[in-house]
Parts: sequence; C-alpha cells; structure tokens
Amino acid sequence: MSADAREPEVMFHVDRGVGVVTLNRPGKINAVTEGMLGLVERALDAWQDDDAVEALLLRGAGPRGFCAGGDITAIHRDATADPARSVAMWRREYRGALRLARWDRPVVSYLDGIAMGAGVGLGGHVSLRVVTPRSRVGMPETLIGLTPDAGGSYLLSRAPGELGTHLALTGVAMTASDALLTGFADVLVADEGEAGGDLVLDALATGGPDAVRALAIEPPPAPLAAERSWIDDAYQGDDARRVLARLRELERDGVAAAGRAADDLEAASPTSVVLTLAAQRRARGLPDLEAVLGQELGLVTALADSPDLVEGIRARVVDKDRSPRWSPARLADVDAAAVLARVDWETRL
Repeated sequence: MSADAREPEVMFHVDRGVGVVTLNRPGKINAVTEGMLGLVERALDAWQDDDAVEALLLRGAGPRGFCAGGDITAIHRDATADPARSVAMWRREYRGALRLARWDRPVVSYLDGIAMGAGVGLGGHVSLRVVTPRSRVGMPETLIGLTPDAGGSYLLSRAPGELGTHLALTGVAMTASDALLTGFADVLVADEGEAGGDLVLDALATGGPDAVRALAIEPPPAPLAAERSWIDDAYQGDDARRVLARLRELERDGVAAAGRAADDLEAASPTSVVLTLAAQRRARGLPDLEAVLGQELGLVTALADSPDLVEGIRARVVDKDRSPRWSPARLADVDAAAVLARVDWETRL
C-alpha cells in the first residue's frame, strides 16, 4: 500500500478521454514492485478495447519524481533467497514496457523529477515523453551489480556518438536537456511539480499530443553536448579496460570530467561494466525494442544470483556505506570471455 493505506500503489481513472495511470508510492519515489506492475496491467486490460479512452497518461505521485526504478529491497531479498522471482518480475516488467511502446493510441509520460531504471522502462518508450527542468533521468544499474535494462540499453545504444556508452557504464544521471539530446525525452515543459502533470493532462484531454507539445519551453544547453568530444574519444572499442585507461589518459591531459567518469566507472561492478559494454555494442545491431529487451532479460538472468548484485544493493541501499566489495574487485581481474559466455544473448520475452 501507499503512504496512505487507503490508496492502492497504482491508481487509475479516465478523465475526459484520457486514461490516467498514477504510480502511488511517493515515500519510495514510486519504486516499482511486482504488485504495481500487475495493477498497471489491470488498467491496460480495462482500456484495451475501450473506445472512450483515446490516450494514456503515465505520472507519479508525490514531490520527488516519476519513478526511482524497481524495488531494490525486494530484488535484494530475492537475490539472496529465490533469484527466479526477480527474473519473473523482470520479464513481466519488460513485457509491460513493450506493450506500452506498442499501444495503439497516444501514450504520454510525465517524467518529472527522478526517472530511473524501471521508470525509464515504463515511461521511456511511449509516444511522447515529457520532462521538466528538475528531471533527472538515468540507468544506474552498474552501481548495484546489474546492467541497464527495461529497454534502457535500447535508448542508450541509439544515443549520439558514445554518449550512451558513457551513461551506461558510469550510471550518471542526465539533466532534462541531456535526456532530450540522447533521445530519452521529447518535450521540456515548465517546472510545475505535480501540478505540471495536471497541465499536461488538461492539454492532452483538450488537444491531444500536439497540445502537449505546445507546452514546450526552450531547453538550456545540454551538459553532455559540451563533453561530446572527449566522450567519443574515450569510449571506443569493446574492451572496458582500454576505456578506463583512456579516461585516465585524458584526465592527465587536463580533462577533469574524464577523471570523474573514470572514478564512476571504477565505483561500478567490474563484471557489470564488462557485460554492459558488450550489451551496448550488440544492442546497436538489434532491430527493435523487443529484441533488445530479450537480450536484457538474458543479461539480468545471468546476474540474478551473482554476488555483485547482493553486494551492490547492500552497499547502496541496505547499509548505505557506498563501499561495495565486488568480486572480482577490478576490471583487470574480470575474465571477460567467461562472463560473456554466461549470458543467453537471444533470450525471448
């Protein structure tokens, strides 16, 4: 249940022809549980053949954001007791993302505030993705021993140059302008918090997606655009060790941002970094979102019972000491061939 025990964790209703789905777990920044995924499915089932529902709007309750991702506490519990439960949840999540991407009427997501991980899965593949100046969008999975999923690697692999590779390996969050630049968002609207969701709803109900686009404001320069040259230089090839070495070379040449990226990369799970780089390269050649989601399911299945997943969540969420003890501890110690061989790269949803 939500912070208000009288309310479900996902609320849905129809307003002037718009089916509104509201993630309603504000105390956890609407982190998604399997039960919440089932409630979203219930709403979609109810509206699938309802001609009165002309569009969908996805939004999050509370002041902090759309969705912080999956329920990490539940994933930690399953990783230590029953990893297959997490795999079943991920499969359900990915199928839901694909269903939303293929919905036969306009779907608008209001990605105000934090939109990470599973939040990108729910709101990142729909027909119109709206951000605000306070949006922070990202796929930080390598920091907990996983890899970008829920279709995140599809978007990352199609970002300009090597921007997606940088974001995938380091897990850093994007500003709203960065999200527009990289293809994670379509429209920037003024920062109105939850009230902004009401403005988007009013526009969608009265004028459809074009009216939502008419709310757009001019985005400020994207920070990633200014860093594009060194990012494209550093993230070449298929060897994560060489990427790290090049980042350190650039740092010594005076590119401080490259040094920070190297620090972020070294803070992530070495095994996840190796898998994520390979996944990015493969995703570029896959034909569509469904194929990439299948690849991601193979990746998370291979990682579901890994020691790094348990340790990463412990360090980030449970004990919060930010000092994970990865196994192996360094990129140099990862047997890349053995790690890649563990994955069924052509898993079906």
